Amino acid sequence: MALGEAGACGQLLLWPRVVLFGDSITEFSFRDNGWGAYLAERLVRKCDVVNRGLSGYNTRWAKLILPRLIAKSAGAESTVAVIVFFGANDSALKDLNPKQHVPLEEYAANLKSMIQYLKSVDITEDRIILVTPPPLQESAWEKECFAKGDKLNRHNATTGEYAQACVQVARDCGTDVVDLWTLMQNNEDFSSYLCDGLHLSPKGNSFLAAQLWSRLEKKLSALPFLLPYWRDVDHTHPEATLLPDALQ
Repeated sequence: MALGEAGACGQLLLWPRVVLFGDSITEFSFRDNGWGAYLAERLVRKCDVVNRGLSGYNTRWAKLILPRLIAKSAGAESTVAVIVFFGANDSALKDLNPKQHVPLEEYAANLKSMIQYLKSVDITEDRIILVTPPPLQESAWEKECFAKGDKLNRHNATTGEYAQACVQVARDCGTDVVDLWTLMQNNEDFSSYLCDGLHLSPKGNSFLAAQLWSRLEKKLSALPFLLPYWRDVDHTHPEATLLPDALQ
């Protein structure tokens, strides 16, 4: 059987997908031991884990581009989960970082707007997980700022206000939420979860991955293993196993 004939005989295989939508903490999540890479490994042969992390972005920008990433005609039907992870940039101090700062009330409204959009393309609340920004280790992040000639442009207490707003949006909209800001500070010294005071360390990535997996595993446990295990392929007539539609 020629390759073109084989392709014509079987239906195009569409992997379900989990979309990770966030800022740099999401963009970096496929690095070694990253939380996105962890999820992709757990879901291999079941779903694609799609990284749509955009370093430096806030919710004001995110809500504008979300319809370009997920639409009824482009991916919504196959999207089994969306993780929305913004707030670390929104919560930057207005006077010192006006480009990334988004006022608290607008941040909450933007999250609600994104949830409403996802629902409009038939991605229901039970498939949406919000993640709050992690806590800020101010002394470490201050060193990063000083190295660039800047002053400390974020405060942990302010980040906490945005985290609380994110949790409230999840309650109001009926989505799941990982309150990373609170969970990480249950450990008295949370600095080990961060590599520079703002972004996640390997330990922080592992922590977030475990939190997300405990939620995703329940949602995605029924997804089938795509394509047969190799020992189950009829090696004398592989098309009988791999292209069953062609034999009908």
